Amino acid sequence: MIMNNKTVISQFILLGLPIPQEYQHLYYALFLAMYLTTVLGNLIIILLIILDSHLHTPMYLFLSNLSFSDLCFSSVTMPKLLQNMQSQDTSISYAGCLTQMYFLLVFGDLESILLLVMAYDRYVAVCFPLHYMSIMSPTLCVCLLVLSWVFTVLYSMLHTLLLARLSFCEDNLIHHFFCDISALLKLACSDIHINELMIFIMGGLVSIIPFLLIVVSYIQIVYSILKISSAHVLHKIFSTCGSHLSVVSLFYGTIFALYLCPSANNSTVKEISMAMMCTVVTPMLNPFIYSLRNRDMRDALFGVLGKKKISL
Repeated sequence: MIMNNKTVISQFILLGLPIPQEYQHLYYALFLAMYLTTVLGNLIIILLIILDSHLHTPMYLFLSNLSFSDLCFSSVTMPKLLQNMQSQDTSISYAGCLTQMYFLLVFGDLESILLLVMAYDRYVAVCFPLHYMSIMSPTLCVCLLVLSWVFTVLYSMLHTLLLARLSFCEDNLIHHFFCDISALLKLACSDIHINELMIFIMGGLVSIIPFLLIVVSYIQIVYSILKISSAHVLHKIFSTCGSHLSVVSLFYGTIFALYLCPSANNSTVKEISMAMMCTVVTPMLNPFIYSLRNRDMRDALFGVLGKKKISL
């Protein structure tokens, strides 16, 4: 549609994944299985934390929010991807595209903030064990969660509104399987200087700064661990901190590989591969990391299963 000599885009075309046609059904089954595993795994984590009173602690309160964020993060992109793989029409409306981008930013950035909050929780637990319950009070935990949600919602709204003011050219092909903000900026006809500046400034607040603070917290944790001689205490610390550190490495490793290590050759393929890691693989693996490496989660799972057997 043309108005005032400008092209008004009413929809975008998602080109999806670079998969040969003969392998479409195979990959569809694979991605469907991965998405169902993600949903089931994160729902189990959330339900276990709700049902088991032993898990009603700050660390597992934050973990339940992380699992919910992972579940939503994957659900923003995977249903549309699966639908497009089985359909000839891969279009998405302008409003739908901005909505998808908004929720991607919300839940992606929320995970970064929650990982920082969980790192602070582990720092207090290891470095100030006698004062842990007084420091990590219910009021502080709720405040940290509310601030995390409010910050990411407002941050995502800022980028969405800045993008909504742009005009787009006739090219409406998105070389991605979802509405990524960088892919949309490439299609814009108007000046995107402000958008890029805000991504650079605000991006540091939700990625670089949290990562650096997590590193600092773990340096303090390692320093405190060196003073501990009890094998039981050390095992418990490694059990909880190891799970969190694995998730941090997986999440930030993927982000840094995508944004800090660009490649000139096959950059689109690399971006899509790394995005798949972020939106599909990482949310799927997180429940396994926390259940397999965390004794409390395993005990809670066996406890719930044991109660069901007794009731039967």
